[in-house]
Amino acid sequence: MFSIKNLFRKRTGAQPEKKIEFLKKQLKKSQERVEKAQLRKQRLRNYLERAGLETSHKKLSKIFFNIAILINLSISAYLIYYFSVTYGITWGTVVASMAVLWLLVFFLLIFALWIFFYVAVDLKIFKRKLDIEDVLPDFLQLTASNINAGMTIDRALWFAVRPRFGVLAKEIETIAKETMSGADLKAALEKFAAKYDSIILKRSVSMINEGIQAGGKIGELLNRIALDIQEQKSMMREMSANVTTYVIFITFATICAAPFLFSMSGVLIQVVGTLGSTLGSSANVAVGSGIPLSFSGTGVTQSDFRIFAITSLVMTSTMSAMMISIIKKGNVKFGIKYIPIFIGVSLTLYIVTQSLAGKLMSLFF
Repeated sequence: MFSIKNLFRKRTGAQPEKKIEFLKKQLKKSQERVEKAQLRKQRLRNYLERAGLETSHKKLSKIFFNIAILINLSISAYLIYYFSVTYGITWGTVVASMAVLWLLVFFLLIFALWIFFYVAVDLKIFKRKLDIEDVLPDFLQLTASNINAGMTIDRALWFAVRPRFGVLAKEIETIAKETMSGADLKAALEKFAAKYDSIILKRSVSMINEGIQAGGKIGELLNRIALDIQEQKSMMREMSANVTTYVIFITFATICAAPFLFSMSGVLIQVVGTLGSTLGSSANVAVGSGIPLSFSGTGVTQSDFRIFAITSLVMTSTMSAMMISIIKKGNVKFGIKYIPIFIGVSLTLYIVTQSLAGKLMSLFF
């Protein structure tokens, strides 16, 4: 019997049901890709909100793209100048270099810029969390005073805001706006606590919500929470003071002892090389019983050792700063700001000590 379905089978060579099922699968996959892209953008938006930044994924991508292009253009100009001056420029060399540069280095630059951006944003979020924890006890005590004066909890939170509270003041203003628009205070507080990875803040918000739900004396509860936070900070300061000896030892070994020893080792290599070249001017040197002593061959060069020393100092300074941060504060993020200081001081001391020791040794050899 002739039908449109049979005609479709003859012309396409496939069953309509399978084709429709295939199209449905493709449509579902495309929808999933769109949803994943939207979810990534939403996560980035929430991540930037935690850092107090107001920008979009599209704007950031455009900025990083332009920066990568400028860096690649600078590198391209340098390579063309270098090849033309050193080797005599050839179009094959230029084309090969530019192809590698724009196909590989460009994407590596984009990736590195995103990594640095996420690290910077994460550090900013961490600093905002510390700022909130520092002023949270004072804010809770002011809120408790307002509640004891007869205010409701939402009005007490609003009237406790002070400019000196900084990030916390802005977050409380956001909570107040949400509650005034009809949102639940408990949900707004939980949303605020979930934005920051702070155990102190989450516990405080949890206790406040439980107190509101139980209908107890919120003012006394807030005062007690504030006192507990202050006692916890006092204990952390005492623990930090007890490990000061370890911090001093690690700091001295990193920025004083290690650069000095590396510089002395470099000077020793230079002295041994000078003596070897002097004594090795003859074929062999007879020693005592007639055993020949030869100074031929190559060992560790001064330039190779300098590269090793600088690399070791950079790695040691980085790890030491992180170790000190963990010992004193219990978190590695505290030590990131000390890494450039440790690296700068250790390398400066290494260069100065090596220069002075080299001049001193030149007086004797």
